[in-house]
Amino acid sequence: MRKVIIITGAGKGLGKAITLRLAKSENKFLLVGRNEEELSQLCEEVKELGSEANYVTVDLARVDSANTIVNRCIDYYSRIDVLINNAGVANPFSIENTPVEQWDLMMSVNARAPFLLCKKAIPYLRNSEEPTIINISSVVGRKGYINQAAYTASKHALSGFTKALAKEVHSMGIRVHLISPGGVATETLAKTRPDLTNSGLMQPDEIAQVIEFLLNMRGNAMIDEINLRRIGSVPFD
Repeated sequence: MRKVIIITGAGKGLGKAITLRLAKSENKFLLVGRNEEELSQLCEEVKELGSEANYVTVDLARVDSANTIVNRCIDYYSRIDVLINNAGVANPFSIENTPVEQWDLMMSVNARAPFLLCKKAIPYLRNSEEPTIINISSVVGRKGYINQAAYTASKHALSGFTKALAKEVHSMGIRVHLISPGGVATETLAKTRPDLTNSGLMQPDEIAQVIEFLLNMRGNAMIDEINLRRIGSVPFD
């Protein structure tokens, strides 16, 4: 079945990789981001792969962004099958030097925006034949790192929200997955962990392959959470 998929943070990095991977299966996309040029170009790439795509530019730090996104998706496609909350903000600061504005920004984009999108999308997802929500957290959603207190707090919040969400919508048949990767070669990681080199990092398409697997696995087995680490890090750490 061709799925209608909303992907936030779609314009580059992990969001773009997820989009291009899923576009090979003739799906329909609403791509969400802040850079219109990036999103427009990605829509063309999606169409070349045989899928359909539209985009919307929003600031996820705004409370009204979720309404804009979901309403636009319904306007285009009349339904929602998959919501992938991928967008995130990560700016490194020591706790002493973390501006309140940065704390609020990371909490707004990384935790509040997924909550608002899920809240708005659930009434439509419950009418889908294969409803799915995938929240992209991080290894910092279960661990803590120096100079990442605000980012860590926001991803812990997302992880906790996802667990409660999964229980609430279980009876509706909505599948909820939490993906918590370690080092992925993106601009965000380059900003927060400049000590890591690309050669040892996971590539965005590797995470996209995991998401493709989750969307295709519709039997009796259910995966709640997937933790991924780069091959050079310590196993089960």
